[in-house]
Amino acid sequence: MDILLAEDQTMVRTALASLLRLEAGFHVTEAADGNMALTLLKKQPFDLLLSDIEMPGHTGIELACYIQQHKLPTRVVIITTFGRAGYVKRAMDAGVGGFLLKDAPVEQLVQALAQVMAGKKVVDSELLLNSLGEQDPLSDKERQALRLAADGKSTSEIAAALFIAEGTARNYLSEAISKLSAANRIDAARIARQKGWL
Repeated sequence: MDILLAEDQTMVRTALASLLRLEAGFHVTEAADGNMALTLLKKQPFDLLLSDIEMPGHTGIELACYIQQHKLPTRVVIITTFGRAGYVKRAMDAGVGGFLLKDAPVEQLVQALAQVMAGKKVVDSELLLNSLGEQDPLSDKERQALRLAADGKSTSEIAAALFIAEGTARNYLSEAISKLSAANRIDAARIARQKGWL
């Protein structure tokens, strides 16, 4: 099985890649961030994308959305240290087949990958219970604007990055602030990140 492993923490990525090669004999290609993973997905087919959620460039969920939109045959499994409720729903909406915590034993991971390749959904039970909580109120554009705001971008920089008018960017930010009952854009980003909506 050809696996693309997207993980920005070098130690975690190399250890996980070595384990998958040794334990299961998988062919593993490593990507150090979301941008590198996207470039590799555009170049060649992979059976499975095993991705972290929060990475520079593109998140694991954004990579899953790309795979879904372009109808690639690649299955997706997300591994994360963050058991946040909002992540599971967004991941499932993006066509993710598996959602696991990074502290799962390697045997459980290998078994989950096999199940996902067989067309089944595999979600860590703790994450599944957490996901039954609050619903994510943010639209995709509001989420993108907030993520850029959290990175310290100005309204004009956010507008340029999203290819929208400055007034539209301001509207997305104020909508997000209002929906999250936040004091400002940074507070809104903090709240959204805590809940797994960012």
